[in-house]
Amino acid sequence: MTTTLLVGGTIHSPADPFATAMLVDGDSVAWVGSDGAADGYRDGVDEVVELDGALVTPAFVDAHVHVTSTGLALQGLDLRVCRTLTEALNRLEAFARQLGGLGVLLGHGWDETAWPEGRPPTRQELDRATYGSVCYLTRIDVHSAVVSSALLAAVPELSGLPGYRDDGWLTRDAHHAARSAALRSVSPAGRATAQRTTRQRAAEVGIALLHENAGPEISSADDFLALLDLAANEAGPEVVGYWGELGGPDHGGVARALELGALGAAGDLFADGALGSRTACLREPYLDAETVGHSYLTAAEVRDHVIASTEAGLQAGFHVIGDAALDAVVSGFALAADKLGVDAVRAARHRLEHLEMPDSTHLTELARLGIHASVQPVFDALWGGTDGMYVTRLGPDRAAAMNPFAAMASAGIPLVLGSDSPVTPLGPWEAIRAAAFHQTETSRLTVRAAFAAHTRGGWRAVGDDDSGVLAPGRPATYAIWQAGDLVVQTPDIRVATWSTDVRAGVPGLPDLTPGRPAPDCLRTAVRGATVFTREGSLT
Repeated sequence: MTTTLLVGGTIHSPADPFATAMLVDGDSVAWVGSDGAADGYRDGVDEVVELDGALVTPAFVDAHVHVTSTGLALQGLDLRVCRTLTEALNRLEAFARQLGGLGVLLGHGWDETAWPEGRPPTRQELDRATYGSVCYLTRIDVHSAVVSSALLAAVPELSGLPGYRDDGWLTRDAHHAARSAALRSVSPAGRATAQRTTRQRAAEVGIALLHENAGPEISSADDFLALLDLAANEAGPEVVGYWGELGGPDHGGVARALELGALGAAGDLFADGALGSRTACLREPYLDAETVGHSYLTAAEVRDHVIASTEAGLQAGFHVIGDAALDAVVSGFALAADKLGVDAVRAARHRLEHLEMPDSTHLTELARLGIHASVQPVFDALWGGTDGMYVTRLGPDRAAAMNPFAAMASAGIPLVLGSDSPVTPLGPWEAIRAAAFHQTETSRLTVRAAFAAHTRGGWRAVGDDDSGVLAPGRPATYAIWQAGDLVVQTPDIRVATWSTDVRAGVPGLPDLTPGRPAPDCLRTAVRGATVFTREGSLT
């Protein structure tokens, strides 16, 4: 075991709001205090880190990640940067030339709502741009994709599945089958490289724990097991896994989750789809299409899954976005509580992913049952506002009510923050900024509340109540930041002004006003072990 003394900075700690130094002994924080008091430890430690004014915080938790898909996107064709359909096709053609016809061409991130053409590429356009290659390009929400003729030929059953379109834009079952075929083309070695790439990127942005959201419609059992094994045996951010497969009397998802070593039969167990792909299930039709989307689960199926998961000692959880889908999910949880008792349901720390369209009745019931909300604030930054995708799909009234973080917190729902990467990039400070500067002012969290949800909240959601704060006896899982001036930031007047006064002892955090650069991570440590150090820093 090694000892490390950090001095000369700002330590974000509830044990001492004015701390400037911290002692790490092995995997735990041993002490926090002043630089003067730290002098007594200098001669007896293995390493002294001169912080030179840097900020030390608990490292972050990303509560919704797809690790292998994120790595593939980081290594491959990223279409999120494209501003037009033409630019995307040009980028695709250049990537196809680079591959030279070797393997399946995988890409991610197109968003037709942001393009002047207002539509995705067709399979015929993919065929021309890729010179006839097998090609699979996911929409930014990963709930639909466009595919080439060569992929359709390789998986002929696609044409008979729900969600198939002859122009190559696939949703629902057709998309799930296409995704499985495309990901099977990635070798075990390629998969491991993608997983390492994601964990490295997470460490670079101060993330120490990833909640992997896997399942039979997203990845595979082999991928899930390989990731858990890699994370257990290689240094880097920790990984906990959720397996999204339905359980109950007629379904084997809970038994499968236990077999795979998952923390829960949860995560992306789909109650519906996504708004961008018009597959989220709504009470009222989409504004720009004559559909209400698609519901995949009934209240009875939710009930049976929650009962089976709770009795097995697993967390249950669902991907749910549309208000109609949430009606079924909340009803199912309530029915499970009627059988098991509210205390048993609360103790299990079940969770919902996304939870974008709750109303006040939903929030009251979810708070009563202790359901954790795993939310992605950058969704609002991307698609909210007066002219974003939410308005296009839903109209201004429904769009303004999306992602009501303040109402969730006020109702007493435990919040945890994540990225849904590769949907949005790994970037905790950007998520906190998006929550604090939500485009609907009444939905904003304070920076402090969002920070807590992205650190301690993510640990509590997986049953670890000790991690996520820097205090003696707690795990030494931290990140060091070049952050500039620290403030107690309240984007509106709901928070009393005394709490922003430094004399109150409220720990400051970086200024996240939109347009300012995010803090730069200098080092990330997981249980005392350094997993990332910015080259040239802290020397």
